[in-house]
Amino acid sequence: MGARSRTSEQVEAALNALEEADASDGEKAEMLMEIALGLQQKPRSPIDIEAAIDLYRKGVEICPVEHGLLIARIRARLATALMAFPSEELTPLIDARGELELALKMFGAEATREEIAEAEMNLGLALQNLAGAGKAPLKDSIAAYQRALRTFDKKRHPKEYAILQNNIATAFLSTPLTGQAAKMREALAVQAFEEGLSAVTLVDQPSEYAMLQNNLGNALQYASSGHRVENGFRALEAYAEALKVRDRRATPGEYANTIANKANCLANLPDDPSDPESGNLGNLRQACALYREAEEVFREQGEFAKAETVAEAVESLMAEIGAASGGAMLTH
Repeated sequence: MGARSRTSEQVEAALNALEEADASDGEKAEMLMEIALGLQQKPRSPIDIEAAIDLYRKGVEICPVEHGLLIARIRARLATALMAFPSEELTPLIDARGELELALKMFGAEATREEIAEAEMNLGLALQNLAGAGKAPLKDSIAAYQRALRTFDKKRHPKEYAILQNNIATAFLSTPLTGQAAKMREALAVQAFEEGLSAVTLVDQPSEYAMLQNNLGNALQYASSGHRVENGFRALEAYAEALKVRDRRATPGEYANTIANKANCLANLPDDPSDPESGNLGNLRQACALYREAEEVFREQGEFAKAETVAEAVESLMAEIGAASGGAMLTH
């Protein structure tokens, strides 16, 4: 039995049971939301996400208008499913933005501050992704994140606070600026990553800690400031912190991303920071080994585009190593 028919049978059985249930339309809408949430939280394939979307929409359709808070909650959950649905089209993201905007209008006094802030955070993410395609202003995304920060503060909600700071930082880095404005944007991004890290720890929020350290490393590595070498070594420290969490067995994709980032950083740093003119043959060799491992992991994970990019980097580094080795032999 294919994944689609298996999911269809499960959904049909749930809907039939719901039809026969002695429950009001409001209760049935809430049940549909719970069924959809179960599919969304443990999807076996994109088909499960698609089924969850249909169930959320059915819930909105049958929910009585006087249950405005429930409708808002279903719409907010529907938006997260739309954002999780893999698609090359922008339609799911555009629909998600619309659902979140409607949910935020419908949330009333009975809604918790946290569920409103979560909707703002998700709206910010939808807008940020749309901004990347030129379909929304990036400033609207940052504004939504900042509204969410009114509730998700560092002390009471460290995980959400860290994620918001990460998202704000990546939004800053996505802003197309040049010159001094670009340097200011990069400085603000680094500041936001560091602020996020101030809220989480390696022990209590390892996933968020690793994400922020990896992204901080990238921001430092690619910063256009005059402190390239200093920033590069700070970036290596950040990647080392991320790799305390990310390992090949438990988180292979994230691990490969981080070691590839570290390899790129190493390839552009001198072996001896106190004597930059002495070259970087050692770092080039380390970088090449890391890139090869990253390529292997990416292929294992089926991320072939990333694997090809890394393979090209290995080829380029091998040429540099050959030239550096040849130069070294000629001078001795």
